Amino acid sequence: MDDARTPWQALPRPRYLRSAWPWRAAGYLAASALTGIPVLLAILLLAGFGAALGPVLIGLPLLAALGLVGLPTGAVERRRLRLVDTEPAPAPHRTPTEPGLAAWARLRYREQATWRELGYAVLHGFLLWWVDLTVLAAFLGLPLLLLATPLQLALAADHEVKVVKLWLVTAYPAAFACAAAGALLLPALLYPLSAYAGARAALTRALLAPRDRELRGRLDEVTRSRARLVDAFEAERRRIERDLHDGAQQRLVALTMTLGLARLDAPPGPLADQLAAAHEEAGRVLTELRELIHGIHPQVLTDYGLTGALADIAERSALPVDTDAIDPGLPRLPESVEAAAYFGVCEALANIGKHSGAARASVAARHTGAALLIDVRDDGRGGADPAAGSGLTGLADRIAVLDGTLTITSPPGGPTVLSLEIPCPVSP
Repeated sequence: MDDARTPWQALPRPRYLRSAWPWRAAGYLAASALTGIPVLLAILLLAGFGAALGPVLIGLPLLAALGLVGLPTGAVERRRLRLVDTEPAPAPHRTPTEPGLAAWARLRYREQATWRELGYAVLHGFLLWWVDLTVLAAFLGLPLLLLATPLQLALAADHEVKVVKLWLVTAYPAAFACAAAGALLLPALLYPLSAYAGARAALTRALLAPRDRELRGRLDEVTRSRARLVDAFEAERRRIERDLHDGAQQRLVALTMTLGLARLDAPPGPLADQLAAAHEEAGRVLTELRELIHGIHPQVLTDYGLTGALADIAERSALPVDTDAIDPGLPRLPESVEAAAYFGVCEALANIGKHSGAARASVAARHTGAALLIDVRDDGRGGADPAAGSGLTGLADRIAVLDGTLTITSPPGGPTVLSLEIPCPVSP
């Protein structure tokens, strides 16, 4: 199996000449003219347009060149690069934060990548594609012409042919000697041909692929975007909580009170029994709604912070939970972090009660100044497996949204330790 990424990696291998790499390199160089000629014509057209406008408006063709030549050339060349470089070259451009053509243009004209693409387009149009075709003609065209000498001689009307405009051949022995020379030259020249194609591809990647600083900028942009999505999700959860608390819950309370009063006023009999059943069902619905509201965003988390919320979880747990290792001085953290930590501990304690067979559990929490660290430990049988559908996979996904990590240590026989680490720097 050929796992080479570029011609340079494939060149030292014994089966190189029998692989597709030499012909991929030749195709890459031949295709250079397909992009170079249109780019050259577009640049000359814009240059003529700029000369007609005069020096005062010379900037207009330059701006047009950025959008009509540089950006499309970069996009096409990154795609063409796949012929000799199997690793995709992503676009180096950032996504505008605002809609519209004006916001897109402002961002593009401020990016270094845009000017690199324009510089590459000028270089490609005036020089690179010429050099590519020259190298292709020298390293591939010459041996192919030599190989075709007997055929050229057979088709020549005067029974003579001038090979590559240098040697006059009038007899078949000389023609077959040229063909033999071509057969020897072809495999030998495929090596420098592919080496040049690899160098050409490296130049293209260096100019058109994103650089480390641009990649870091895009990563920061993705991180900020994900943080905004998390904040928007938490805000929507809080809105749903308020709507349920102030709307549906209050109406259910009023309905429960009305049914209770009607139950007291009704004489004994079937009607009183039905009112009693309706009153009890309304009470159960109200209890479930309160639990649902509590699960959306617990009020104790809002009122007392993470320290109080973790203590509340421990009190409501089905098995004894030690909370002595929870730092009482935990600072107030972003709502998304506190909510993720709260529901993470809830899920961990629920799993312990259902699956571990533990007699006791403990929760430890502290903030290092840069991250929130939480450990949930139990003395159960161990062997916790996130892939077994215990809810740990969903918990890990929830923590990962905040760039956090979830680590589980659960050898057979226990103990099991579930560790959460969520980055959340707190300024002093």
